[in-house]
Amino acid sequence: MSKTSFKVYCIENYSNYRRIPSTEVFGLFESSGILEQLDTDYEDLHGMGKEWLMNYFDEWIGVEKGDIG
Repeated sequence: MSKTSFKVYCIENYSNYRRIPSTEVFGLFESSGILEQLDTDYEDLHGMGKEWLMNYFDEWIGVEKGDIG
């Protein structure tokens, strides 16, 4: 999977997970630095499971269950 495909995968899955538009997730990932992190830590992150990634994004952003979405 390319880095770009991985970013799209993460954005779309987080969008579904949080039930918010993917355009909003893109903005959130961009402003919080997650997009850059997905690029720099691609080798470590792309092998992680979807549930782990969703929790990782929540922690990175500082989201508690129910805060968004």
